[in-house]
Amino acid sequence: MARVICIMGESGAGKTTSLRNLDPKTTFIIDADRKGLSWRGWKKQYNNANRNYVQTSNVAAIEKCMERIDSQDLQNIKVMVIDTLNAIMIDDEMARMKEKNFDKWQDLATCIWRIVSKFHLMRDDLTVVCIAHTQTDRDDAGFYFTHIKTSGKKLDKIVLESKFTTVLLAKALDGNYVFETYANHSTAKSPMGCFEKEIPNDIKFVIEELIKYENDEE
Repeated sequence: MARVICIMGESGAGKTTSLRNLDPKTTFIIDADRKGLSWRGWKKQYNNANRNYVQTSNVAAIEKCMERIDSQDLQNIKVMVIDTLNAIMIDDEMARMKEKNFDKWQDLATCIWRIVSKFHLMRDDLTVVCIAHTQTDRDDAGFYFTHIKTSGKKLDKIVLESKFTTVLLAKALDGNYVFETYANHSTAKSPMGCFEKEIPNDIKFVIEELIKYENDEE
């Protein structure tokens, strides 16, 4: 069973930048946004020649990448990243623009749920990191709540966060970039006692701490 993490946050909150300290030799990034990465020299680290980077939001292509990473072909890969889930949802929705029936939203929900549900079935030594944009809803009383932004009410009912053990909320606070590991007004969550409420914006640190926690190490 793979370790599965979600990083959610607004644009500019440091979600992609948090990948900067991962080892390119053991990391595979699926760039569904097709926007590239956000640190100096990333093109030397992640490219086709290194067999660790692909730009696609196509569900079938992503599933094929997942199969390769899960098989003997890419056993060196220990971290798989999808950046972002929203790009997959939006591109699938755009491809179905001319469809007017309910099946359009049923199919969209099914394809995203199918991908996310497969993460836990991947090999034990793999960590899957999904990046997602957030939506903050406010009611008439002023109560607000932040969660993963989805396309269609069907996906809202499914609650994508339920498929992740760890959901980190990326935030930019006074020029500092941090992860919030739990919150009263968001779906951020993490294993009990694993993290402080705010931790460094560094997914390598997060993975190392989760491994220690799982193995009951200091």
